[in-house]
Amino acid sequence: MKLLHRTALVTGAARGIGRGCALELARAGADVAINDRQSSDNTASLIAEIESLGRRAVQIVGDAFERASCEDIAKRAIAALGRIDILVSNPAFSRRGDFLDYDPEIFDQTLRGTLTAGFHMSQFVSRHMVERGRGGKILFISSVHSRRPYARAVAYNAAKAGLNHMAFTMAAELIGHRINVNVIEPGWIDTPGEHETFGDAMIVEEGAKLPWGRLGQPADIGRAATFLCSDDADYITGISLVVDGGFCLRDSISSPSMSPR
Repeated sequence: MKLLHRTALVTGAARGIGRGCALELARAGADVAINDRQSSDNTASLIAEIESLGRRAVQIVGDAFERASCEDIAKRAIAALGRIDILVSNPAFSRRGDFLDYDPEIFDQTLRGTLTAGFHMSQFVSRHMVERGRGGKILFISSVHSRRPYARAVAYNAAKAGLNHMAFTMAAELIGHRINVNVIEPGWIDTPGEHETFGDAMIVEEGAKLPWGRLGQPADIGRAATFLCSDDADYITGISLVVDGGFCLRDSISSPSMSPR
């Protein structure tokens, strides 16, 4: 129970990685405010699952892509839980497409949803943490796209790379307040969104080809988040933790005979 008596706000928590983080934080003892754009069966089942672990769960409906809504989400989470000790910032928007034909409005929307939204939410929560004077943990969910320029993902790649650098800058500025700011870079994770994009059959087929023999699970990211949000990671700030089951090593281990000499 590394997070007993801690409170957390997780954005984009209804499903996928956000849900995995909310559940693992609760499993470690935290009370959790879960944010998503609207109430749904997913949010209802998440609340029930957290409560079954003996932890408190509150739902904070709001659009984490908009600044005014971010301020409202933070205020209502603080009112509901008394404070925010941990923020897991997980908003994202992604649409793939060829660079030469990429819709500039979709590019702007991707940056707003994946990068700018993280700035807004973390700024409000950071101000709260500084005012309390008790430190805190801020964790951004980034992606291996932040360091590898995957084709047909120009906006998402740029947004995640910017998210990392923003987090490291925040870490430098907030270190005097004992606020740890870190990043997790998931690899290919088995989420509903991936099934919608690639289809169930491809997920199974391609997952078996990965170095670890499977796609990651949201709980894999949640357990890493729990570590970085616990006192075990007190001396860690301004870093990016890759949680990808060797996804980024595929080219290194698939053709050893082709390595440069």
